[in-house]
Amino acid sequence: MRLAPTAAILALGLTLGACGPVNRGLESVNQPIVSRTDYVFDVPAAGLSSQSSPEASRLDDWFRSIEVGYGDRISIDESAAYGGESRRVVAAIAARRGLLLSEGAPVTAGPIEPGLVRVIVSRSSASVPRCPNWDRPATPELESSTMSNYGCAVNSNLAAMIANPEDLVRGQAGAQSDARTTTKAIKSYRDAKPTGEASLEKTSTKDGK
Repeated sequence: MRLAPTAAILALGLTLGACGPVNRGLESVNQPIVSRTDYVFDVPAAGLSSQSSPEASRLDDWFRSIEVGYGDRISIDESAAYGGESRRVVAAIAARRGLLLSEGAPVTAGPIEPGLVRVIVSRSSASVPRCPNWDRPATPELESSTMSNYGCAVNSNLAAMIANPEDLVRGQAGAQSDARTTTKAIKSYRDAKPTGEASLEKTSTKDGK
């Protein structure tokens, strides 16, 4: 009569021990997810004749309202181009916030009405969903799997600190480096004379010397 409850408890323990994802490798299943939001603002091209125009001020107020800043990408949909003056004015307004216009523009919903220029602000964010995740207990572990929370701390910190979340998807193109520039600092360090090479200055406590 006592064996049945013991077996039931053991079976329940094995069932609970198997909860959560099974990961027998070293790569974490908790990876950053990158999402992007595109903010669209249509402004009359004729109104962007100068930075002091009312439409330019309205565009600047829109940038301020959505808190445009570092990490955002500003682009202009040039499918309906109305001269380069509008682009120069938008570039100048973006430069006040330390940003440059990006080449090309993402696809947005809705056609551009005649006479309008579409300014697009693309903002990306990265996060690790379901972290922290304690679905899988640390013990007992009968499947040689890592914990369900494995990798949450490292990848969540990476997602929070990265300047451009899209780098987690595409990365950055490799840059050409000059070996002479790379070794310039090392050469300066090696060629510098040690600070203790010259004789030490003699000092005395007598007569204030």
